[in-house]
Amino acid sequence: MKSRQFSLILGGGGMRGLAHIGVLQCLEDYGMYPQEVVGSSVGSIIAATWCAGMPIKEVREMAIALKRKDLFQVAHSDMAFKRMRSPALYLREPLQNIVFGLLGNITFKDLKHPLIVNTVDINSGAQIFWGTPGLQDVKVADAVAASCSLPGFLPPREINGRFYIDGAAAANLPVRIAAARGRDLLIAVDVGSTGLMRAEVQDAGFASIYARAQEIAIQTMKDTRLDGWKSPPMVLLQPRIGHASMFSFSQNEEFVDEGYRAAEKVLDDPAGIPGPNETGIFPRRQVRLRVAQEHCTGCGACLIHAPPGLFVLNELNKAEVIDPVQEWSPNDGGYVRQCPTYAIVAQTIEAAHVDSSAPPSDISP
Repeated sequence: MKSRQFSLILGGGGMRGLAHIGVLQCLEDYGMYPQEVVGSSVGSIIAATWCAGMPIKEVREMAIALKRKDLFQVAHSDMAFKRMRSPALYLREPLQNIVFGLLGNITFKDLKHPLIVNTVDINSGAQIFWGTPGLQDVKVADAVAASCSLPGFLPPREINGRFYIDGAAAANLPVRIAAARGRDLLIAVDVGSTGLMRAEVQDAGFASIYARAQEIAIQTMKDTRLDGWKSPPMVLLQPRIGHASMFSFSQNEEFVDEGYRAAEKVLDDPAGIPGPNETGIFPRRQVRLRVAQEHCTGCGACLIHAPPGLFVLNELNKAEVIDPVQEWSPNDGGYVRQCPTYAIVAQTIEAAHVDSSAPPSDISP
């Protein structure tokens, strides 16, 4: 595995993106170094600092010490005088100061490792990848600041007379640009999407409501873009941090450590990394599906969201599974959370139990 060339893709997800630090630290510990890193939003900050040569342990220490006031300060004057024409809820300066403090005025040509930063032109809607040929002479810090400019929260970033926003507007996990670069393996880290239930979001204020809407959009976009993915093979890491808010500053160390754990779990599993001739998304697991008939209302949501033919409605107008044993990648099974009555249950099958009638070992939502 150490000899294989791979691209590392670090997606956006607010403070949950600190998990990227743990992933990079784990890769280094295993002697694995990406040929290039693609970063979006917070992923671009972590990617840029590593590509610029900052030791990952220093990045970790800075991240754990980060406080809300270091990044987010309400733009009181803009909101008071510009009202609805205020460009954002927060000032650009705190984030800008951190990014330029880390990266200075270096350009992409000055980096120790190749970097691509994902942004979107707010006026044209074009997805712009800084660091690709012809887009390497700008300051890395400008591109990163643009990639972190989440609409509504931070103002668009001007670069050479045009204005750019968070690349998540087009692709929070920009795997396609990495695939086009000719590597034989992708390792993508998804920290932005989560299918976990939230509580009382409707009463939490504008920022929380908008952040939750972003989570839903990111999840849907990611599922759609990766549906049917074949080549190059991809390892999709999804650290278990979806329970936390995108803007939680009380779990920094937990995020970093969980990123390390998620990467280590895959790297320690011989089946976690696809072979040179394999296709699709990894790691994979076998699950057994069933429908709790007492909860099913026959609404047909499973027929809409699941692969064709997996579910049918029986004579009682209840859903039934045609092929209960399925092999899932980390991108599969989204139709389970689309059931409005939570009637679909997916249970992981341990390898020793695949052909047994014994019950599976654990339940996954």
